[in-house]
Amino acid sequence: MDTYRKRRAWGRSLAAIGGVAAIGLAGTGLDGVAAAAAPAAGGGSLVVTDKGPVRGTVSADTREFLGVPYAAPPVRWGSPQAAKPWSSPRDATKPGNACAQNAGFFGEKASDSEDCLYLNVTTPRRSAKGKRLPVMVWIHGSGFRNGSGALYRPARMAARGDVIVVTVNYRLGIFGFLDHPSLDGGPARNRSGNFGLEDQQAALGWVRRNAAAFGGDARNVTVFGESAGGVSTCSQLTAPGAAGLFQRAIVQSGPCTVENWPDWDGTLEPSGAWLPRPRGKAERQGQAVAAKLGCPAPATAAACLRALPTSKLLKESEYGFAPVYGGGGVLPYSPKRALLDGRFAKVPVMYGMTRDEYRTFEAAQQLMGVPPLADEAEYAARVRAYVGAEKAPKVLARYPLRDYGSPSEAWSALVTDATFARSVTDLGRSAASRVPAYAYEFADAESPWVANVRRPGFPTGAFHAAELQYQFETDYFDESRLSAAQRNLADQMTGYWTRFARTGDPNGAGAPTWREGGNATQVLAPGEGGIRRIDFAKEHGYTFWKNL
Repeated sequence: MDTYRKRRAWGRSLAAIGGVAAIGLAGTGLDGVAAAAAPAAGGGSLVVTDKGPVRGTVSADTREFLGVPYAAPPVRWGSPQAAKPWSSPRDATKPGNACAQNAGFFGEKASDSEDCLYLNVTTPRRSAKGKRLPVMVWIHGSGFRNGSGALYRPARMAARGDVIVVTVNYRLGIFGFLDHPSLDGGPARNRSGNFGLEDQQAALGWVRRNAAAFGGDARNVTVFGESAGGVSTCSQLTAPGAAGLFQRAIVQSGPCTVENWPDWDGTLEPSGAWLPRPRGKAERQGQAVAAKLGCPAPATAAACLRALPTSKLLKESEYGFAPVYGGGGVLPYSPKRALLDGRFAKVPVMYGMTRDEYRTFEAAQQLMGVPPLADEAEYAARVRAYVGAEKAPKVLARYPLRDYGSPSEAWSALVTDATFARSVTDLGRSAASRVPAYAYEFADAESPWVANVRRPGFPTGAFHAAELQYQFETDYFDESRLSAAQRNLADQMTGYWTRFARTGDPNGAGAPTWREGGNATQVLAPGEGGIRRIDFAKEHGYTFWKNL
């Protein structure tokens, strides 16, 4: 019994795998570009930000400034506050602390630091055209419980695409997304539960004020992210506090419209794991966690929780902490409802997923001790747990085991369509009727698996987070394993992403045409004919799942 309790906890924890720009005058990050942010001379290593000078590193192709504070060390469960100014050049040659977290599946290292509100800036050595460059702000994934901006190194994207890339830390897990009524007010400007999203908005405010100092255009900012970073990007589209802080958005494998996330045994995951939660559910979870930590009394819970050591809080930071909506605060409405109703920032949107999203989650659960599905009977039992006995025959007829190489592949295809693909389609239909919208599917079935993580007993295909190694140098992957054809795909993707950041349209000379809107989705795969268009909704059974 204890073994299966652990497996269930791991299942919930692993369901959160992701992969998987300072504060304004009124504390909102919405103030104008700071006059003190002077541009650097001659593409040098010294840049003067609105808070003080930073000295980074200059290479043949790029300049890099790491560990730049965009806010002060945060008060626990308080909104981000302005960083204190400094006068001497600050060393910006190494990253700042990663936010407090436990070790992660993708190799993320544990951290016990709550002083973590830092970002990293990578620019081309110099702009070939001498103009202000587009700025791309990356929000990392890993389920709102792991990761840091410094794990994603964008030198190739910056140099090849002639853009500035900013990667951001934000508070994670219980520190970033605990919702408890006793934490409302005081150092929290908004209701509790979304401190991580507030951090992201503060970072975007920093970008707005400091882009020019690095050669960037503060009025041409693209926010993009994958997995939990995609959910963050999608949520910021609907967040009033983010209005005006970015002009384009790219949502990778993280539509905030996802529903019906399964636990390891097929039953619906009660917390939603890494997906936006209604405030009532989030508050009940927060009150239960506070009681478990020895802080049950509403009148004293805030002080009691703030007095606990970081290490004790980390023990309860494993799963289930994600953005919170409703009841005012950072997300007044469900992001899904806001998108459907058109209550979101009217900016061009690029969005999509990998073809075999759920294989990452299935692999992770097996590698952490959940037994793989052994045969057709176990597969059918999991499907019944997921959709109910009455609907199971229809689902099993749609996804018969004989059409797949193993029960794991069948289950992964089913869940990919039921969760990611349906939600991506919903996001696209909401966006495309109101703004320029470009859909993609990353579909390289031979994508190299995660470095230093044992490969599961089934093909991993175009798994969740596979595309990251085509975009960044990372700690998760060994980019040297990419073939010549895969590197060419990476170049094409860099072109699409950075042209979209520059103009709101990914198309350009030498690249297959990417059609806007409708059901036409751009497939991204290597080799001749690998980049092409498909009817995404049809291929992923959208109508079947909506009708079910």
